[in-house]
Amino acid sequence: MKKEKRIVRRKSGQKGKNRLASLRQDGPLYILALPGVISLLLFSYFPMTGILLVFKDYNFRGGIYGSPWADPILKNFQFFFHNISTAMRATGLTVMYNLLFFAIGTIVAVTLAIMLNEIENKPFIKVSQSIMFLPYFISWMVVGAILFALLNSESGLINQALISFGKEPYDFYAHPKAWILILVIVNVWQSSGYSSIIYYGVLTGIDSSLYEAAKVDGATKWQCIRKITLPLIKPTIIILFLLSVGNILKGNLNMIVGVTNLNPVLFPTTDLIDVFVYRSGVRNGEMAFASAIALYQSIFGFIFVVAANKISGKFDKDSTLF
Repeated sequence: MKKEKRIVRRKSGQKGKNRLASLRQDGPLYILALPGVISLLLFSYFPMTGILLVFKDYNFRGGIYGSPWADPILKNFQFFFHNISTAMRATGLTVMYNLLFFAIGTIVAVTLAIMLNEIENKPFIKVSQSIMFLPYFISWMVVGAILFALLNSESGLINQALISFGKEPYDFYAHPKAWILILVIVNVWQSSGYSSIIYYGVLTGIDSSLYEAAKVDGATKWQCIRKITLPLIKPTIIILFLLSVGNILKGNLNMIVGVTNLNPVLFPTTDLIDVFVYRSGVRNGEMAFASAIALYQSIFGFIFVVAANKISGKFDKDSTLF
């Protein structure tokens, strides 16, 4: 028994010495990470206490912590789910748009990345990347103004072209279904250049000997892309998809406001969750309503991430987030 106790003490002493040695060795790294950890706590974790707002009858005088508790406690959720058909429409539209944005955006971005990877002229690649990246920095208000100049029924460029060919002008701002395609095109145009740079970075890291060996075996360009490029880029696509699933219930309010100016005629296809919350709660100062729906989005976003991560693990275990 005494020998066993001595052995345990020696092991614990060795562990303590190893910890001190590692702390001394990695101390500068801990100090270097300290500002980032502090900022993460201050701006990401401490504000989570504001979740109390969801269960409060908020007023500006009392603030988050001084306002009385809501009665009933889930009162702030009632305005969204009071009309269940409107809530389900907003949820369905948000999920549909996010899935379309990711699916079509990924196809376009991967295509652009592969095209750039096949070009050997480096100056041309840099100029092309700059041009494709530019729309990412354009404000949605500017995009809305450009769209209005193209689509309005009186002087829009597209309608002027239709009239010149003897066709009747088409009022895009009076047909909600047309905006499903318009919003997808605009979103892909704005984000695909940014995403293509991510995929292009992955492609440049692929060992060129794989392509050389495939060419020796007589493989065509399309076969190289299908058998080498796409399988090697698949893990990146899966990871980006898992990251996007967390925001699948969050609509791009800036896009809808900038592009449609909250045109009520278009609400059947543009009334996303964030748009509904903004026009129903935020504009009237009902911050608790907006916080309740943000909690609803976050909880279900987390559930979707866990589910999608588990499903993707069945296809590729190395591409899961956790």
